[in-house]
Amino acid sequence: MKEQVTIRKKGQITLPKSILDKFGLEEGDSLVLEVDDFGEISVTPMIQIPANQKWFWSEEWQKGEKEATEDIKAGRTKKFDDVYDLITDLESENETDDEH
Repeated sequence: MKEQVTIRKKGQITLPKSILDKFGLEEGDSLVLEVDDFGEISVTPMIQIPANQKWFWSEEWQKGEKEATEDIKAGRTKKFDDVYDLITDLESENETDDEH
């Protein structure tokens, strides 16, 4: 998708409706402009998240999310009828670990 924009007074541009719609952009949203070594400008829509949710986007947490998703896809999961069965399973794993 290519669109042409014109720079107006004070360096302002208006993003075409097709771009706004494609990325769900609204007034007040943020964009990051980056210029590469060849002078090409890229524009990346950014989202803002509440400070109390910043932990979720940390590198460490995202690594764990990726690992969990891979485990689910590979079928490396267990289902339990209730929390008591889960606790029993966890305790049996701890007993096995203690024996080694």
